[in-house]
Amino acid sequence: MNRKQLIDAVKVQMPAARWEHTLGVMETAVLLARSYQGDADKAHLAAVLHDVCKYWPVKDQGNVIRDHGLPADLLEYDKEIWHAHAGAFIAERDYGVDDEEVLDAIRYHTTGRKHMTQLEKIVCLADYIEPGRDFPGVHKIREIAEYSMEKALLMAFDGTIIFLLEKGKKVYPLTIEARNGLVDEVKSVG
Repeated sequence: MNRKQLIDAVKVQMPAARWEHTLGVMETAVLLARSYQGDADKAHLAAVLHDVCKYWPVKDQGNVIRDHGLPADLLEYDKEIWHAHAGAFIAERDYGVDDEEVLDAIRYHTTGRKHMTQLEKIVCLADYIEPGRDFPGVHKIREIAEYSMEKALLMAFDGTIIFLLEKGKKVYPLTIEARNGLVDEVKSVG
């Protein structure tokens, strides 16, 4: 499947507004990759597929997790994170993506994880700051992203964690690990 066919296949799986978001993530991921010496082609591919399962019925996302040996603990946390792991599985099975780095960027774009790769950081941050996003603090995160991807991601994870705490929701452990890992990275750079 060539890139145009892939884009067409993914586009039909989501509402127009989510496709606009995906286009914004694709554009932002490529820009971040170029700014931070990442692989723009891999960033684009992961961005195309990052929300491939987002609008599947929650039951179907859960079934993918249960039936294919994905981390079962995901099911104990907010359903908003399920599509990332399910999406990585679908990207490999249905779309033939065999690049583990791309699959991990899809898999961890919502939760992050400790020791995120450059590509994981790019896709996660692109998802957070793409031009269609409009929430308190996003403009500041975009400004920070111009000079430090790690500081911008740290601020993004802080915002996510605060949001979850204010809503009385549990925070997925990988998100805490991602945040703490970024604190260490930022400190080591000075």
